[in-house]
Amino acid sequence: MHRRTKEALIKQVFLGTAITSLAVLALIMVFLFMEGMPTFSFVSVKGFLTGLDWYPTDEARPDYGILPLIGASGAVTALSSVLAIPLGVMSAVYLAEIANPRVRAVVKPVIEMLASLPSVVLGFFGMVVLAPFLQDFLGIPVGLNLFNAALMLAFMSVPTIASVSEDAIYAVPRELKEASLALGATHLETLVRVTIPAALSGIGTAVILGMSRAIGETMVVLMVAGGAAVLPDSLFGPVRPMPASIAAEMAEAPFRSNHYHALFAIAMVLFLVTLGFNVIADYISHKHRQVGSASL
Repeated sequence: MHRRTKEALIKQVFLGTAITSLAVLALIMVFLFMEGMPTFSFVSVKGFLTGLDWYPTDEARPDYGILPLIGASGAVTALSSVLAIPLGVMSAVYLAEIANPRVRAVVKPVIEMLASLPSVVLGFFGMVVLAPFLQDFLGIPVGLNLFNAALMLAFMSVPTIASVSEDAIYAVPRELKEASLALGATHLETLVRVTIPAALSGIGTAVILGMSRAIGETMVVLMVAGGAAVLPDSLFGPVRPMPASIAAEMAEAPFRSNHYHALFAIAMVLFLVTLGFNVIADYISHKHRQVGSASL
């Protein structure tokens, strides 16, 4: 009887924790929409999302078009994904399947430590070290640009992707690998056709975590992206993603002004984009999990 009471109590604690998390998320969403929806009383949804000019402080004719901010966020995230996903997954494969135990015991904690680096430190490195290097090496006018921001976001995402993917690959049952090798497959064939497909769900989750951090990152893009609210037309042009605009301008926006509400509307868009990305990625992850389970 005592054991049943204890188990019921534990279930209630976990249930309460889950409900609290959902309630906090719901309150955040409600607050964002309450503060952001008034934006559409002075600018249309189409004009807000597709406008090419972002000049909210212009006294004569303020403009509230955030297409350059959306384009900057998309470009920075896409480029950082192209760099981070292959590096992170290949690092995970090496640690889980190729590296000897001594190397893995040293490298894995280092990667996890890199994942915990404060973003302001990476932003400072990108601004003080990488920006002058890119400017001198490539002969470009300014080192604070889209490419710099993408490199720093990729550097932030790789440790998360590598660590979580390595755990997923390492957790694949040994029997599956031994059965593949017993049938005459090489180590590489086993890795490509058995191990990675079996761990694809965990790898997908790692990619979700890494890219979610890149999409919503604020300090790095604020410090190294250049801060120009224009559509990206070059890898080496300055841009201003959505999180950077919110962080840079919120302190200067008068409370409950049009500028204030417009910044919350940007936060709404960022929230919805991130939510949509996670829902789609979660669906893909579960789909691969079901396909992998069926084939095995």
